Amino acid sequence: MTEPPAPHDADNGVDTATDTDTGVGAAYDAVATLYAELFGDALDTRPLERGLLAAFAELVRAHGAGPVADVGCGPGHLTAHLHALGSPAFGVDLSPAMVALARRAHPHLRFDEGSMTDLDLADGVLGGVLASYSAIHTPPPRVPAVFAEFRRVLAPGGHLLLGFYAGDDPEPREFDHRVAPAYRWSLDALADLLRRAGFAEVARLRREPLDGERFHQAHLLVRKS
Repeated sequence: MTEPPAPHDADNGVDTATDTDTGVGAAYDAVATLYAELFGDALDTRPLERGLLAAFAELVRAHGAGPVADVGCGPGHLTAHLHALGSPAFGVDLSPAMVALARRAHPHLRFDEGSMTDLDLADGVLGGVLASYSAIHTPPPRVPAVFAEFRRVLAPGGHLLLGFYAGDDPEPREFDHRVAPAYRWSLDALADLLRRAGFAEVARLRREPLDGERFHQAHLLVRKS
C-alpha cells in the first residue's frame, strides 16, 4: 500500500517491545486522520486483496470457531469489510487516535486499544486473526513472539491472514516507512517462521506495486496446526 507522509516527531530509537509499541502508537496517532483519508477506500482499487479477504472470511465462517480480531485495525475499514462479509469481527490497535476514528466511523463494531504482543484475550477464542501490514514495524527478532501470540488466541484450525511488504532478500530488510521504521520480508522467510510457530500454509499472494506503492505487496494465509 501507499504510505502517508511522515510525522515530524516519529520515534526511530526503539529498543524494547514496549518502546516499539509506544513509538509506533505515537507515530500513528500523529497521522491518524490523514491515514484514514488515504486508506478508507483502498480496497476499491485492490481486487486481489478483496478476493483474499473474502476467502479468509469464508474459511473462518465455515470453521465456526469464533470471531476475527483485526489486529492493527487502524481506522477500522477492514474490520467493517469483514463484518459486511458476514464474519463477526472486532479491531485492536496501539494508537488511541486510530481507535477513536474507528469507533466514530463504525459505531456498531467493537474497537479496543491493545498490543499484538500481549492481546487481552483468552486462549483459543478466535476463529481468525487479520494482521494487514500491522506486523511490519516489529523488529525481526520479535516476530516469532508475535506469531506465538496469534497462535495462542486462535482456536485449533483457526486462520491467520498476514499482509506485508515483500522483498527478495533471504533476510528481512529495514526501510524508511513514512510513519515508523518497518521491514520487508520474503514470502519464504515469513512462511518458514509461521511454520515454526505452528501454522500450516494455505495460500500466498505476491503482486506488483500499484501507483503510489514502492514495493511488491504480499499476503500469507495460514491455519493453526
